[in-house]
Amino acid sequence: MPKPLKTRASAIYWLQNLFLRGLFGALLALPYRQRIPLAGWCVAYLVAPLAGYRRRVRENLARIWPEMPPAQRKRLETEVPANVGRTLIEIYSGAEFAAHVKDTPVLGEGFAAILQARALGQGVILVAGHFGNYDVIRAHLAARGHPIGALFNPMRNPYFDAQYRKTIGAISQPMFARGRRGLAEMVQFLRGGGMIGMMIDQHMSRGRDLTFFGHTARTALSAAEMAIKYNLLLVPVNAVRQPDGLSFQIIVDRPIAHGEAAQMTQGLNDSLEALVRQHPEQWFWIHRRWRQPK
Repeated sequence: MPKPLKTRASAIYWLQNLFLRGLFGALLALPYRQRIPLAGWCVAYLVAPLAGYRRRVRENLARIWPEMPPAQRKRLETEVPANVGRTLIEIYSGAEFAAHVKDTPVLGEGFAAILQARALGQGVILVAGHFGNYDVIRAHLAARGHPIGALFNPMRNPYFDAQYRKTIGAISQPMFARGRRGLAEMVQFLRGGGMIGMMIDQHMSRGRDLTFFGHTARTALSAAEMAIKYNLLLVPVNAVRQPDGLSFQIIVDRPIAHGEAAQMTQGLNDSLEALVRQHPEQWFWIHRRWRQPK
């Protein structure tokens, strides 16, 4: 349980949680096909200006993709947070979301390798980015009899974090919080032939200096290191939102061949970058991906 309010920061967290719970509650009262685009609009036009998301998108694009036409960059200032809003309310829609994506088409040469590994009892690590809706993969596979765990970062807001854990845990189990204990439990699960989803497209201060869009991006090597150490299949996989804004295609890239951990992880970065270049509005440009180490 979150600690009682004692500081200004905790009071702000409490108010943030109150606002978000109220907003999500109101949206969830609407039919699914209405709530998803409305949530996108709310985040794009109400939340993003206040949270500084538009500025973050603009600054990241100016630094990383300077050749992008100004008109397109301007559109992404609202399209990116709109996708973030759609993603959040989809995840909070729980069973409705899972039922909606159950029959999502799966493309790419890596899916057969996943099914083969499952049949042989080999553990699998699926690596996604904050792109499209990253929980489509978990929901789809779990609905088809392939439970998939997830490694996640606890949110800074302790009040919102409690609800967030409950929400994402309803899609598929088990869940592993990033940290020593969570990693140990996850390794045990994988060694027993389990399958987990991880995301590696956020700045990690203890990661390795690799590249993403031609710029240095500190990236965790843990997925590749575990794959090598425990003989796990490592596969890039993402869900691309379709033009209707509600449906998806799951793209399963070819498995990353075992080798040196940094080289393998660079392959994961490259796979995601290729997809983001095709659909830049679907990646979370609101993240501080290219921060330099202190």
